[in-house]
Amino acid sequence: MGRSVLPNRPPALHIFDCDGVLVDSEVLATRIESQLLHAVGVELTPESIADAFIGFSDTEMHRRIEADWGVTLPADFTVTRAARLEEVFRTELRAVPGIADVLEALNEPRCVASSSAPERIRTSLAVTGLEKFFGPDVFSASSVERGKPAPDLFLFAADAMQTDPARCVVIEDSAPGVAAGRAAGMRVVGFTGASHCIPTLSDQLREAGAQEIARDAEALLDVLVPPP
Repeated sequence: MGRSVLPNRPPALHIFDCDGVLVDSEVLATRIESQLLHAVGVELTPESIADAFIGFSDTEMHRRIEADWGVTLPADFTVTRAARLEEVFRTELRAVPGIADVLEALNEPRCVASSSAPERIRTSLAVTGLEKFFGPDVFSASSVERGKPAPDLFLFAADAMQTDPARCVVIEDSAPGVAAGRAAGMRVVGFTGASHCIPTLSDQLREAGAQEIARDAEALLDVLVPPP
């Protein structure tokens, strides 16, 4: 894949989703989710959870599951899930291959804007060694009223980073995330380089509005860092 230049002015801010873009976490998270749901009578495979809910906040995912299955999840479900995820992340989580090289190559500011809880984002970045690239510039959907596919989180991040949304580039691996970026008036690059990504994901991201698709970190670098 040859290098391509994003149109208009160079981006002033790169906004990265976390799960599935920076860290290869979705296969771990959906595995734990499936196990915990099975214990309360909800039979969803990791693959079906990934297909239906990647990109949504935990709150929205659980709201939909409760409505679809006619169940009320235990009061401690979220706490139990968070503890299980932290345990698994600390032993199994890895950065998406090559993503550190992409971050090293960027000259413009960057931040994280994720549907996950702040604690999970921080754990993910710390375990994988990526926290040094972002410092305090990490934003969670828990800070806004509406999660993806609404634009609120990306607009919140742009405002906090004092950047015009029109000069932001979002890197996303989910259709809700892509839709959120486009609704925010930002350019969106769809990323399909994590282990959970299925062959049809590229088409899904394009249909959601992604203007570029990067199949791996090398291709993402080609898109984000044009030649001099």
